[in-house]
Amino acid sequence: MKLGHIGLPVSDLAKAKTFYDAVAPIIGLELIDASDSFVGYGADDSYEFYLHTGKAGITGLHICFEVDSKEAVDAFHREGLKAGGKDNGAPGIRDDYSPTYYASFLFDTDGNNIEAVYHG
Repeated sequence: MKLGHIGLPVSDLAKAKTFYDAVAPIIGLELIDASDSFVGYGADDSYEFYLHTGKAGITGLHICFEVDSKEAVDAFHREGLKAGGKDNGAPGIRDDYSPTYYASFLFDTDGNNIEAVYHG
C-alpha cells in the first residue's frame, strides 16, 4: 500500500502553519503552496501532507513521521515546542514498542498527536 496524501482540517490556519513550518523540514517535507484556506507540504512539488480550514478542534488524531536520526527526533520536539506545540512525550526510547523505538510526541495547535520516530 502506498499512501497518497493526508489532509488535516485545522481551526486556525495561520497558527497551524507556524507549527508545521517549523517541523516540516525535520520530517522531510517542504512548503509547496499556501493560500488563505490551504497549506501544502511535500517533496518534489507533490503534495503529501496538507492543512485546510475546517471544523475547530479535530482531536485524537495521531500521525507519525519516520525520520533518519535521533537528532531529528530531538529537533522535531524542540522546534515544535517553540512553534506552539505542546509536549506529549519527550524524546526517548519507548521500550514498550521496541528497544530501538526512539520517538517524541507533540500536540499540534489543534490537539492532534504528532509523532516523530527513529527506528535505530
